[in-house]
Amino acid sequence: MNSPRSIKIPGPDHPIAIAPNPARVVVTLGGRVVADTRAALSLREAAYPAVQYIPRADVDMTQLARTEHTTYCPYKGECHYFSLPAGGERSVNAVWTYETPYDAVAQIKDHVAFYPDRVDSIEERAA
Repeated sequence: MNSPRSIKIPGPDHPIAIAPNPARVVVTLGGRVVADTRAALSLREAAYPAVQYIPRADVDMTQLARTEHTTYCPYKGECHYFSLPAGGERSVNAVWTYETPYDAVAQIKDHVAFYPDRVDSIEERAA
C-alpha cells in the first residue's frame, strides 16, 4: 500500500515565486526551434536558478516523446517527462511538466520546462 505523499506549502524556508518573463524565450536543439514564446513564466524556487515554464501552445510538441518517467515534488506535485528524440541519449527526459500542479503553483499548468544541459540553448531575448 502506498503511503500518502506529503504536500508542502511554499514559505520563508522554501520560497517559490512565479512571474511572467518579459523576454522572448527560444529553445533550440539540433538547429531546430523546439519552443518560442513571449509568454514564459519564470519560476524561482529557494536557491535554485530560475526555470522558464513555456506554454504548451508555444512548444512544437511533435518534437517531444512522452516517457514513463515520473517524479514527485511536495511543493508542485506529480511531474511527467518527455524526451527529445532528435537529441539522442542526452535529451532523454529533457522536458518536464506538472499536469495537475498544486494550488500554490497553479500557473504552471499547461506549461513545460527544459533542462538546459539537454538542449542546445534556452535563450532569453529582448521582447
